[in-house]
Amino acid sequence: MDPAAARSWIAGLDLFGMRFGLDRMQALMAALGEPCGGRPAVHVVGTNGKTSVTRMAAAFLTRSGLRTGAYTSPHVVGWEERIALDGVAIPPREFAAAATRVHDAVPGVPGGAITQFEALTAMAFDAFAQAGADAMVVEAGLGGRLDATNVIHAPVVALTSVDLDHTELLGADVRSIAGEKLGVAPHGFTGLVVGQQDPASAPGVDAAIAARSMSGWRVGQEITVQSGNGEAMTIRTPNGALQLPMEMPAPWQRANLALAVGAAERVLGRGLDPQAVMAALEGMSNPGRLQVVPGEPVVVLDGAHNPAGARALAEALPVLLCDVKPVAVIGLMADKDAGGILDALAPVIRSAHVTRASSGRAVLPEPIARMLRDRGVPADVVPGPARALERARHDAGPGGAVLVAGSLHLLSDLAPVAMGESGTLAAAPGTDDGLATVWRLDDFRK
Repeated sequence: MDPAAARSWIAGLDLFGMRFGLDRMQALMAALGEPCGGRPAVHVVGTNGKTSVTRMAAAFLTRSGLRTGAYTSPHVVGWEERIALDGVAIPPREFAAAATRVHDAVPGVPGGAITQFEALTAMAFDAFAQAGADAMVVEAGLGGRLDATNVIHAPVVALTSVDLDHTELLGADVRSIAGEKLGVAPHGFTGLVVGQQDPASAPGVDAAIAARSMSGWRVGQEITVQSGNGEAMTIRTPNGALQLPMEMPAPWQRANLALAVGAAERVLGRGLDPQAVMAALEGMSNPGRLQVVPGEPVVVLDGAHNPAGARALAEALPVLLCDVKPVAVIGLMADKDAGGILDALAPVIRSAHVTRASSGRAVLPEPIARMLRDRGVPADVVPGPARALERARHDAGPGGAVLVAGSLHLLSDLAPVAMGESGTLAAAPGTDDGLATVWRLDDFRK
């Protein structure tokens, strides 16, 4: 297959991949020669922050001398974005070659069919093996225990914050959801690194860990973050103190950074070099996670696809935009907690144009607009994401800002339009994608 044919094949597979179970994936790995083994790995599970932690941990390992693969999902700009080696997305020719190898191995799978996510996961493992990767950091898709990524038997598992999401599949409470996510590791596992949890979620997460007799490091206990004068912070782990000449204003950003540091250190068996960490952070990008498109007006893109993610976004926006309330373009998926997301976003946006992403799971915009109006936000329905973005830019004006949020599928629809002539997405200073210590709206205006 050439790159176009590879993308077409991937797009034609079962989009959501709801056929849980590992039999197909295990057979696919056997047919490909077990590319998922033979190298240390970090398995990143949780509800929010997985992609950020995955990219950071992989970047730290790369800067520490290991050729490192990173697998993330979903993508914003293109399929190749999900598979990266040493921070660089897989080139189209290598993407097509991996797709061809996986496609040709499918007849060895029971039933002769695989899901889209299984195909992409197998392609990532195959590409990392072909490239001779020394290590890999793998973001789980949905849950963990029955997720297609759960064939790697990673010696390190990083658990990000856990919240109520996909309750119809993972369980109705935090303990059940955390248990499904921790199912990527065996009973008694000692390689756990646990991120900072919301106080309401912490008891359920603790109960799930105790039920499986797991142990390891926790952010807030074995890993601590000290943030002082706005110009530096110190992350302490059992390996010692990591002093960084930078600041991250939001607690969730510091917590994700600390979790990524802990995961990388457990793979290496030693502390990280501060210069390596700084170089890694300066060189990484994280599309669709508090990403900024410079211009007049500035456009901020963030997935914010569940209440916890929306709360984190709402916390960051007033600082990033200097209290300028953005005009929002909002589109949600039908299986999400719309009320919880809108409760978080309503206080920090000026108005909203509600639209529907191209995904088949996208919810109709009319009830979302009504819910926003009920929360005091002027909102209308605009058919088509591109038209909604155009309207929002017009309403915001040269001195204002636009927010695109609610779904990574919506961001995927709009990223090429939002980037326009610039062709790239800029990282917000002070986030885990950039290192400026002060956020200012003017930083992103041409």
